[in-house]
Amino acid sequence: MTQDQRFCDDTGWQQEAGYSRAVRRGNLIVVSGTTAHGADGAALHRGDTGAQARLILSRIETALVALGGSRQDVVRTGIYLAPGADWQQAARAHQEVFAAIGPASTMLYVAELIGDGFLVEIEAQAVVAS
Repeated sequence: MTQDQRFCDDTGWQQEAGYSRAVRRGNLIVVSGTTAHGADGAALHRGDTGAQARLILSRIETALVALGGSRQDVVRTGIYLAPGADWQQAARAHQEVFAAIGPASTMLYVAELIGDGFLVEIEAQAVVAS
């Protein structure tokens, strides 16, 4: 039986809601929905979808590396946009990171994200070569 590896970052949300930023089981790494939050949990880069997306994608890469993966291992992303978010800025940030990789991806507008000022939340799945 494979033992899970977990990665947690500096947000209190993970402890409050009982989840990990990312989990690795075997060669699969799943990164939870990630936002552009500060240490206090508040939104960073308010009003700037692109800056939020770039910070989020950097945090996702940090989680992947911590669990023995890399962005080259990403096979799927999910991008959730709050009303008023600029989908083109989010798409541009995603393209900057993943153009050469080309993971499957879904981008959706949702009714809202939890927390004031958050414009985008991104999740990812990666498969690490054995």
